[in-house]
Amino acid sequence: MSEPRTAGLPAVGAPPVRPPAMRARAGRTARAVTRTVGRWTHRWRLRPGFLVVGAQRCGTTSMMKTLAQHPGVAPAVLHKGVHYFDVNYHQGMAWYAGHFPSVRRVAITGESSPYYMFHPLAPERIAADLPDVRLVVLLRDPVERAYSAYTHERARGFERETFARALALEPVRLAGEAERMVADPSYDSHHWRHNAYVTRGQYVDQLEHLESLFGRDRLCVVDSQDFFDDPGPAFADVLAFLELSSVDGVRFTRHNARPRSPMPAELRAELEEHFRPYDDRLAAWWGRTPSWRRER
Repeated sequence: MSEPRTAGLPAVGAPPVRPPAMRARAGRTARAVTRTVGRWTHRWRLRPGFLVVGAQRCGTTSMMKTLAQHPGVAPAVLHKGVHYFDVNYHQGMAWYAGHFPSVRRVAITGESSPYYMFHPLAPERIAADLPDVRLVVLLRDPVERAYSAYTHERARGFERETFARALALEPVRLAGEAERMVADPSYDSHHWRHNAYVTRGQYVDQLEHLESLFGRDRLCVVDSQDFFDDPGPAFADVLAFLELSSVDGVRFTRHNARPRSPMPAELRAELEEHFRPYDDRLAAWWGRTPSWRRER
């Protein structure tokens, strides 16, 4: 007598196993329902007290997931990054506010969207709509960040060129894009968002702009290498900046790392030379030597 054909079927009483497409649809439906309810109830919802604004591929997801473990922090519902101030600003503040909790027992809420720091309109929008918000910025070796961003965009299908070719194309790809975005806020530049491997790593230009809008005391700049090598002190600084108490039991994990082949030595040397004057200005602005310059 043959055995019943049960291989691959869930055990009796086990929850049904949904295929990936069904899970994705369920997730989209849940987010849509959350946004709708949030829009209806936006007047009773918390406004962000902090934003993790960048830089891209510098540990923003890890920082946000670490902050979310604090009992005094309630992150945006179902979202790490809402991307309101960069690509969803047309949705309006009621839409944005609907992403946040209405729980009043927490100290603060916030979100992480690493495009905010680099988008040409986002900083002014944040300053206008959230006048008291505090900004957390993470920075890493801009050479490694450029290659990490390239690998990330290539894996997502937003880049088809080799790394060397993409670097050579960047000035042409980005020429006039920021100006066009400012002139037409509805314009979403693919190249500015996905292919600015070098320009995004010129951190000091972006930090000086943020300082001009928010003041130095509302910026907390974290060296990503320090955060990953010894997260306790770096995270303690962020908690103090947000006026949150220290807590035990926080788990520090690294998220969204992608494997990649070694960077060609000649490209690394060229990038290090390009970033040297920006890093020198950054060190003077920051009042400390970035980790990647200490190691060279």
